[in-house]
Amino acid sequence: MRWDSLFDDLEGQLEQELSAEGDELRAEEERLRLGRLSLRDRLCAAVAAAPAEPVRLRLATGEPLAVLVRTIGRDWLSGEVAEGRAEGVLVPLAAVAAVIVPPRLLPATLEPPADADRALPARLGLPFVLRDLARRRVPVTLQLANGALEGTIDRVGRDFVDLAVHELDQPRRSAAVRAVDVVALSALVVVRLH
Repeated sequence: MRWDSLFDDLEGQLEQELSAEGDELRAEEERLRLGRLSLRDRLCAAVAAAPAEPVRLRLATGEPLAVLVRTIGRDWLSGEVAEGRAEGVLVPLAAVAAVIVPPRLLPATLEPPADADRALPARLGLPFVLRDLARRRVPVTLQLANGALEGTIDRVGRDFVDLAVHELDQPRRSAAVRAVDVVALSALVVVRLH
């Protein structure tokens, strides 16, 4: 009988140790999974969890911005401003300091959609989208950390845009252009479409 209780005790200890090791392994796997999540992943998950709700951002300038997100690219997002005057915006992800997540959506943002990286926009970078705006001659306001510039994008390089600065109520014509500013893409906070 003493042997039976000894073996039962040893069996219980072994099961407890195996269970603890399994728990530690699962915890470590979860830490590794969370360590691979990106800001883009969290944004994709937030939009998937509540597609009709605006995503609240805090920009690198400290300014809050609520956006009804329509598309998330490789390093940008686009949509409409959710508060105030309805306007289209393009936001470089590098200009997003924080995503403000309602507590009820927090668990969902930790599980990005499986197809988030497979869609075509996920492979398109910010310069590609800006080149399309230049091709279509869309008047824009480039919001920078220290001010804003209005005009039309003339050309887009790897890390810059040439902006023909002119009044937005005038079409881009040589006579209307006051200057051409070469703006570093890294300086862009928001591109507002008019």
